[in-house]
Amino acid sequence: MIKVFKNENKDHIAYPIGGLGAGMICLNGNGSLGSFSLRNKPQLKNNPNLFSAIHIRGVENGTRVLESSVPKHYYFDAENAGNGLTGTNYGLPRFESGEFSSKFPFATIKLKDKSLPINVSMVGWSPFIPNDEDHSSLPFAALEYTFTNSSDKPLDLVYSFNAFNPIKVNNDSGVRVIENGMSFYQEGTTTQPHNEAHFSVSALEHAFIDAAWFRGSWFDPLTMLWKNLSTGLILDQHHGENELSSPGSSLCIPFLLHPKERKTIIILMTWYVPISEVRTGETVKQFKAKDYYQPWYTSLFDNATDTHQTWIKEFDILKKETLAFTRAFYRSTLDPLLLEAVSANLSILKSPTILRQKDGRLWAWEGCCDHWGCCDGSCTHVWNYAQSISLLFPTLERGLRETEFTVHQDSITGHQNFRVLLPIRPPLHHGHSAADGQLGGIIKMYREWKISGDTAWMYKLYPEVKRSLDFAIEQWDPNHIGLIVEPHHNTYDIEFWGAEPMNSGFYLGALMAFVEMSKALSLPHELYLSLYKRGRKEFESLFNGEYFFQKTQWTGLRSTLDIKDENSETKALIRLEGPKYQYGNGCLSDALIGIWLSELAGLHDLIDESKLKSTLNSIVQYNYKASLLNHCNPQRPGFACADESGLLLCTWPHGDKPSLPFVYSDELWTGIEYQVASHLMMKGNYESGRMLVQSIRRRYDGKIRNPFSEYECGQWYARAMSSYALLYAASGVRYDGLTQTLTVRKTLKEEVYFICTPTGFGTISIKGADSTVKPYFGTMNIKKINVLGI
Repeated sequence: MIKVFKNENKDHIAYPIGGLGAGMICLNGNGSLGSFSLRNKPQLKNNPNLFSAIHIRGVENGTRVLESSVPKHYYFDAENAGNGLTGTNYGLPRFESGEFSSKFPFATIKLKDKSLPINVSMVGWSPFIPNDEDHSSLPFAALEYTFTNSSDKPLDLVYSFNAFNPIKVNNDSGVRVIENGMSFYQEGTTTQPHNEAHFSVSALEHAFIDAAWFRGSWFDPLTMLWKNLSTGLILDQHHGENELSSPGSSLCIPFLLHPKERKTIIILMTWYVPISEVRTGETVKQFKAKDYYQPWYTSLFDNATDTHQTWIKEFDILKKETLAFTRAFYRSTLDPLLLEAVSANLSILKSPTILRQKDGRLWAWEGCCDHWGCCDGSCTHVWNYAQSISLLFPTLERGLRETEFTVHQDSITGHQNFRVLLPIRPPLHHGHSAADGQLGGIIKMYREWKISGDTAWMYKLYPEVKRSLDFAIEQWDPNHIGLIVEPHHNTYDIEFWGAEPMNSGFYLGALMAFVEMSKALSLPHELYLSLYKRGRKEFESLFNGEYFFQKTQWTGLRSTLDIKDENSETKALIRLEGPKYQYGNGCLSDALIGIWLSELAGLHDLIDESKLKSTLNSIVQYNYKASLLNHCNPQRPGFACADESGLLLCTWPHGDKPSLPFVYSDELWTGIEYQVASHLMMKGNYESGRMLVQSIRRRYDGKIRNPFSEYECGQWYARAMSSYALLYAASGVRYDGLTQTLTVRKTLKEEVYFICTPTGFGTISIKGADSTVKPYFGTMNIKKINVLGI
């Protein structure tokens, strides 16, 4: 059952539409468009004045914006609210009510108004075709409005799309008429070439274009526009070449509807912003030129006209192939709550979190601030959690590994920067590495090899993978204990001192991943296997009878704790407790993240199974809070607070919490909650895992937060794509490209699961030992189906 958002539960919905790394427009819960982020960066407060409307001739008050009421929080929270929201269309008549639902990547809005003789629905979407990263990376969006005559009389109607120039920066801008539509433009300059932008809108049928709006001051243009719309006036005009350009433009389509008849009007939108001002990081000398990011689609299209014509030409096939994914995904009989959590976070792939540069390589922020990306560089330890791209767009994910190992890794030392520069280019290597990111990259390298079955690709990167692992051993385990003991940077933006399960789990996984890759290439691996065996044994020493913990250590290491520049109170605290920002005997929700990632990649039995399960159960027992009313969080409380529920990053059930534990420890992150939830399910504790997922989705119910943007350090935060692991956790479905084997868990009743291989996607129906694969797109090279539990 698909969730339907009504009333105030749709007030905070902002549903991303656009291509991977191509820019975003949000379809809001009431049917409006906003957060126009077309300029290769987030612009989440960019809500241009544009709207669709319907006029019903002969009906009193029969002209309405095709939206439900403006969310009440806009009255006070929106930009310019203190000035009365000038420059908006919020004062125009709208439908009485509406409801929002989604089957990714399609969002559906139904509008209702008992005073009108029509029913209206609209669908917003953009292409999304797993394994076809190119057609999924286009600056395209579609709106499909369906009108049904609910009366017993014929109706004479006029649909219109109306927009002030949504990309205007200065007066070097305007609008041009195109076939059945209009194309807005903003010119660039020699000093500000990134100002150049184009935004085109057209209908897939004949339309009249009014590109000669009234040019006046104050509120004249919108006042005159509404006068025209409310009288059903249809204009087909534009200003002369030498005249001041129109402030906006309208597209009008008149049509008749007989009783119970329906009609769908399709509006296509494209944008073309070829140059940006986006660039991050320091670089080596030979790359000092001030090059800036350019989106991938500029390698495909020369101009805005080419872009828009391609959308018109390929609309039917792209819709067909996108619908194939939606039908396959929602054919699944998995718990609707899990499908909701997975699909909601696929929206991240359509947000400005994702960029794809001109040569096709993927790059990403961690999330989106209002006006810029948050935390740059495809951050390796954050992307350890994200599971969706590796399975849906494996070519793009392999590109991330290539960037990590061949561009951002020192070819001599093996030091790997955990943040990639943009445009992608070699960095300076003067910062610390992230243990979880660097070691997780080796596990992900193994994962990509297994998914693709491409041993030649793995062999090409193998020397750099070895260099990376050798660096990690020398840097963090110089005495070959088998655990990470030296101070190690990690996803919490601090260094842990001493052995602890989170990063040592990554270490064990990386060692075994490298052993398996070495075996496949018939290359020496004895050192790494012996380190793994030693580490597995030593890992047991981190178990306190309930869960794995940290043995905080700051003496007897190669590294020394330098406190000479600290203030007096910090020095006193460190002398008493040791380094700041540790967790010690705390119960860390991320304790098994390295083991989780390894198991998802196909590496099993890395540590004692009974202690693993005990740790997972302890994490739920101690860290899950049904209410946060009594929880103290001096850090960032906005992710969850008050009477909301969820999983804390860490607790100290035995009363030994450090005075200054690691930063963020009192927070709740959905990416970690999904990681724990899916791991619980993988180990048979389905109900506890489901409880965690339910807590997340209750917090993101549309009333307080956007259900389609789970945030952490910015909106559409990448870590939340750990939710994709729920599909495997609940079904056991995994594809091995090396053996072309599909593994699935035995079921008592018939179940249907979504499956995606590197060459196609579809479903598998399973009942007992019987299974049937149905392709929906491409071909799935499956030679064998392995049913677990037989």
